[in-house]
Parts: sequence; C-alpha cells; structure tokens
Amino acid sequence: MTDLSTPPPDVPVTAAVEATITIPGETRSRVALTLATVELLRSLWEEHGPLMFHQSGGCCDGSSPMCFPAGEFITSDQDVLLGRLDIAPTGEPEQVIDFWISAEQFEYWSHTALLIDTVKGRGGGFSAEAPRGVRFIIRSELMESFSA
Repeated sequence: MTDLSTPPPDVPVTAAVEATITIPGETRSRVALTLATVELLRSLWEEHGPLMFHQSGGCCDGSSPMCFPAGEFITSDQDVLLGRLDIAPTGEPEQVIDFWISAEQFEYWSHTALLIDTVKGRGGGFSAEAPRGVRFIIRSELMESFSA
C-alpha cells in the first residue's frame, strides 16, 4: 500500500485517475484521485460494493469529501455531478464512482480543480474510510478555465 504520510511541500502529489467530464461545455476534468486514494477505494469497493463521493459546503465535515456506498447518500437538484472516476485496474470491468458536490460549493469552487488524496487521520463520521484510520482530503489547484 502507498505511504500515507503527508509529503513535504516541495514534493508534488500527482493524479492516478482523472474523472470523465460531466459538466456541459467543459473539456478538462475537475476532479482526480491519487494512487493512495485509488488503492483505498478499491478496497472499500470490495467491502461495500459500488461507491460514491459527496462534497458538501456545510460545517463539520464540509471540507472533506465523504465516501458512501452508492445510493446511500441521496443527491438532489441542489447537487452537481462533478465527474465520474473509474478505479478499476486496466483490463478489468469498470468500477465507476460518481463525485457529487453541492451546487453552492460548486459555485464557490468554480475555478478549482480537485485532487482527492488519502492521509492518516480520523475520517468523517459516516464516510466509508473512517474505521480504517485514514481520511480523504482535497488538494486544490486554481484553474483559469475548464475548456480548451
């Protein structure tokens, strides 16, 4: 398994999986996963079955993406499908995880690309990774545009 210690600030954290584009008119992905996150999600998929992410804009765990078994968190027209991430190894059947964000948070982060990473620490109370002593975090990058 990947080392989950926080890398020094001068060491870049890179994407292992980029989401498909789901926002009409855009040509660049808004969300990606690190290798550590992909590995953890594959393990969680084995345990829980299909998964989903939701990023709220509220208090408490609002700054951490929450992972749930698919359908356990009910989305509405107040949520935006930010991307779809296939975590399956090459040549294996798809394992697609939808990444949702509240419309309010989407507006606030409209110029931000999100990289979902995994670090040691206490996860969100209801998030699937919480019992494992790790948590998902967002590493963000400001973008001028999501179209070419």
